[in-house]
Amino acid sequence: MQALVYHGPGEKEWESKSEPTIEQPTDAIVEIDTTTICGTDLHILKGDVPAVTDGRTLGHEAVGTVVETGSGVEDIQQGDKVLVSCISACGRCKYCRRGLQSQCLSGGGWILGHLVDGTQAEYVRTPFADTSLYKVPEGLSDEQVLFLADILPTGFEIGVLNGGVKPGDTVVVVGAGPVGLAAIITAKLYGPGRIVAVDLDNSRLERAQEFGADVTINNSSENAVERVQEMTDGLGADVVMEAVGVPATFELCTELVCPGGRVANIGVHGEPATLHLETLWIKSITITTGLVDTYSTLTLLKLVSEGRLDPTGLTTHRFELNEIMEAYDVFADAANTNAIKVTLSS
Repeated sequence: MQALVYHGPGEKEWESKSEPTIEQPTDAIVEIDTTTICGTDLHILKGDVPAVTDGRTLGHEAVGTVVETGSGVEDIQQGDKVLVSCISACGRCKYCRRGLQSQCLSGGGWILGHLVDGTQAEYVRTPFADTSLYKVPEGLSDEQVLFLADILPTGFEIGVLNGGVKPGDTVVVVGAGPVGLAAIITAKLYGPGRIVAVDLDNSRLERAQEFGADVTINNSSENAVERVQEMTDGLGADVVMEAVGVPATFELCTELVCPGGRVANIGVHGEPATLHLETLWIKSITITTGLVDTYSTLTLLKLVSEGRLDPTGLTTHRFELNEIMEAYDVFADAANTNAIKVTLSS
């Protein structure tokens, strides 16, 4: 088969590789129909995730068709159309039972495209198939469900739910990339008073408005802290979400939050950020972090099925799977290509 293979920082190739086989009774083999590229894949290529080693097939999001199952798989069957989640979960360990599937003690968690071969290939082996694959409801397209593999539950769980968004809240999302937009889309489910998107790119801010942001701030030409204070009587925002993953935006979030407010860090950070306790200790704020657990995936699937959520607008570029090298170039150069999410179909 063909696969997108990592060969160290800055190095990747679309090359031939042996097809995966069943290794554990709970495995399934999925033929990839549609996949995508995540910002985390770019972090891997920068060398920010040293656990990813030479020879690893990248990717952790896909929709596909099950072609084989292990002897221990009960619910998933050959021929099923499935969503391949970014998180693999045994469903039995103490963390999985607590809804912290990302911390699975039985070899699960974020492993696809990280510790085992991932989804940017013609086939993928998926561990813990019964608890890590989701049957796609009839009538839904690949693009309607693809982003429920990672970015929608990430924005929802790590941004909206960790941030405790409530009706009437002023919510600020710093970073209007894919995950930031997912946070905006799902924050609207909770009736905030207003949603503010902050970014350096006007095209992304325009997209944020399309997805429900009430106010946009270009932080390269405006002072985001001053703007937010103006609209909140000098207090700051109730909930601030960091969806970039660099020190400057995390520190900006701690300046934007009001006393008693909440900062929900979503972004993947590759270098240290300063925590200014000298100014924060007195503000009684809560800071949350997390890797998505995907406990919300079934809820989000239901909302998509019922027409309450439509993430298809996140796709800006479409490619064939064998055009993945070009797709990476487009996605990595989002400042010039205006890429939000690229999809790759076989």
